[in-house]
Amino acid sequence: MWQQVRTAVFLFAAITILTGVVYPLVVTGVSQALFPRQANGSLFEANGIKIASEFVGQPFSDPRYFWGRPSVTTPVTYNGAHSAGSNLGPSNNDLKAAVQKRIDALLSFDPGNHLPIPVDLVTASGSGLDPHISPASALYQVSRVAKARGIDKVIVEALVLSHIKRRPFGIFGEPTVHVIHLNMALDTMR
Repeated sequence: MWQQVRTAVFLFAAITILTGVVYPLVVTGVSQALFPRQANGSLFEANGIKIASEFVGQPFSDPRYFWGRPSVTTPVTYNGAHSAGSNLGPSNNDLKAAVQKRIDALLSFDPGNHLPIPVDLVTASGSGLDPHISPASALYQVSRVAKARGIDKVIVEALVLSHIKRRPFGIFGEPTVHVIHLNMALDTMR
């Protein structure tokens, strides 16, 4: 019986060391060697300061910038440690109130804009962390951004159109605009 206990304890310890120490160290080493930027969060830098990750949206509320999808992560928006959607159904009054509040905010910052408001500007995604918006959402915001920056709308619209990422292989997913890329490009215009 003691032989079986020793064997079980040895196997438990060996598997724990293998899967809890050796495997993570090997994976970390390989990822750091082959994909160092991705392994360290795919971070953007501006003036030598890390400002954002390519894969996590950022909150923008300044009218001079394009705004991303709303985030419902807690306790703060765009919290990568608590990625989640609201789990509120389309008939839920709390969701309806939140969407209406977002619509009112968009209209208050751009009262002359009579384009239909794209749904992704007023609803959160499943993760609450999306860094992308639809081209329609970016184009909806052109007039507000152009006015706030004192730039011709045609120039801002051309910038948006140049930042549309097409469908991979022409069939997968939907076209998107990376909000952080677009806002960084805006900052280089002045």
